[in-house]
Amino acid sequence: MAKKYAFFLGCVAPARYPGIESSTREVCKELGIELVELEGAGCCPAPGVIKSFEQDAWLAIAARNLALAQKKGVDILTICNGCYGSLFDAAHVLHNDPEKLRNVNKILREVGLEYNGETKVHHFAELVYKEIGLDAVKSHIKTPLEMNVAVHYGCHFLKPSNIKQLDDPERPKILDELVEITGAKSVDYKDKQMCCGAGGGVRSGNPALATKFTEEKLKNLKAAGAQYIIDVCPFCHLQFDRTQKELGTYSFPVIHLSQLYGLAMGLPKNKLGLDVQEIPGNF
Repeated sequence: MAKKYAFFLGCVAPARYPGIESSTREVCKELGIELVELEGAGCCPAPGVIKSFEQDAWLAIAARNLALAQKKGVDILTICNGCYGSLFDAAHVLHNDPEKLRNVNKILREVGLEYNGETKVHHFAELVYKEIGLDAVKSHIKTPLEMNVAVHYGCHFLKPSNIKQLDDPERPKILDELVEITGAKSVDYKDKQMCCGAGGGVRSGNPALATKFTEEKLKNLKAAGAQYIIDVCPFCHLQFDRTQKELGTYSFPVIHLSQLYGLAMGLPKNKLGLDVQEIPGNF
């Protein structure tokens, strides 16, 4: 029997990189994961913006999404580090703080919802690693990928590490292992854990600083011999993809983990969306 999860799309993937959404749907079918549509879902909301200014509003907006999944009787699957960070943190707070849960439910009742504090939130990469398993995914690989890749973890995937407990946040290996079952080699590079530059409103508020961060990462992964960038977050994806076009000096195709699996599983390339990015690559 397929495992069911409410598919939380977030903002960036469906609006700017629909190939990430499409590839996730195709890979989940291949792995026996049933994705349930989460009609009416709103913004997660972005952890580096709303949460920084008004925590009560952040918690209520996130709780509404959690309550919508609860109504369907399923947990949530995300494909974005920011969505994962926001919804996971909110679920953790509301599961452990009865007073905050009561306060949130006063707000939710105004829109006909109530949340019981029990919805779990998964990231696609975390779900594959912990629930599906590397061996199970490897059994679906039809086209081993011979490429050197630079894995970008991003800021919200592993942290806060004390509640996520996915991996060592300073020396992680989870994404490297998830990538290497496809046949690709994950190369080590300087400042691997550094931010892409976009998060926390930096891309909008200080684009020059955001570009400086991204350019530093591009320089380092080039020095390490990487051919592609692998991420697990559409916003990091956007920052690497668009900034390379703006700079005009780098041409690393950016691949979300779900797209990488789609390539290795031999899924239809028109479902992966890699040909419509700023740096499309030749696959």
